[in-house]
Amino acid sequence: MKKAERERYLAEKLVQMEAYEKQLQSEGFKFIAGVDEVGRGPLAGPVVAAAVVLPEDFSVLGVDDSKKLSEKKRQELSEAILENALAYGFGLRDNRVIDEINILEATKLSMLDAIADAENMLREKLGADIDYVLIDALKLDQLKKPQMAIIKGDSKSVSIAAASIIAKVRRDSMMVDYSLEFPGYGFESNKGYGTKAHYDGLKEKGLTPIHRNTFLKNLNEK
Repeated sequence: MKKAERERYLAEKLVQMEAYEKQLQSEGFKFIAGVDEVGRGPLAGPVVAAAVVLPEDFSVLGVDDSKKLSEKKRQELSEAILENALAYGFGLRDNRVIDEINILEATKLSMLDAIADAENMLREKLGADIDYVLIDALKLDQLKKPQMAIIKGDSKSVSIAAASIIAKVRRDSMMVDYSLEFPGYGFESNKGYGTKAHYDGLKEKGLTPIHRNTFLKNLNEK
């Protein structure tokens, strides 16, 4: 695909992914946050959520589900999203909380923190509150705002996709740092997921303080 064709394709995709946001804007909602998480499946490390409020004229091409993008592209897009967003925020829960209350509840708490963090930035910058929240797959019962759960929202909503990208970049950076603190598990490449190198590290070295014990009950069977 030639460069011009590629840019035209990405521009058309951006229009498609703005459909939820444009519909809500037509209904009078001005500050719409997209929310997503990264890290529900790994054996180690935190779950990280992000919330992003994009401007109506957002024009960064290539924003998509973070899993579909290369590491280099995610990094480039993350920088562009943070530069262009009206507001953004992060939330996380570590492995201890995940073990205590389960990954789903830890994810929801992380999302609530991310929304609150983004709203604080929005208030500081514009004196405004988030007035609608688009969430990838989940409904947040504790959230006292209008919300919509969108299945596979990170590939359907530009705001959710943007959140998925900045959350992924943030968590990946944390796991690279952990790889220096806990070498031998391949965290720099597997980011805590259950790869062969990770399981080999577990067999040789045992659990680290960032491992999710509830995810490793069957470790001896590996």
